[in-house]
Amino acid sequence: MDRKDAFQEKMQAQLDEWTAEIAKLRAQAEQAQADAKLKYLEEIDTLRAHQLKAEIKLKEIQDAQGEAWKDMQTGAEAAWDAMSDAMKSAWKRFS
Repeated sequence: MDRKDAFQEKMQAQLDEWTAEIAKLRAQAEQAQADAKLKYLEEIDTLRAHQLKAEIKLKEIQDAQGEAWKDMQTGAEAAWDAMSDAMKSAWKRFS
C-alpha cells in the first residue's frame, strides 16, 4: 500500500467514525426536550457541514493523479482538524 492509499484509508475510516458519532448525537436529539433538541439539531447541521468539506477533500485526493495528492494533503488535514475540533466540542456540550 502506498502513502496515498494509506492516507485515503485513514481518512475514510475517520469519516465513517464521524458518521456514527453524528448518528449518536441525532439519537440523543430525538430524546431531548424541544429547546435542547433544537440545539442538538443546529450542532448536527454544523458537524455535517464540516464532514461534507472533509468528504470533498477526500474525493479530491482520490481523483488526484500521481504525486499531486500531496499538494492537497495539507488542506485535507486542515478540514480533518476542523471536523475533529467540532466533534469534540459537540460532545462536551451535550454529554
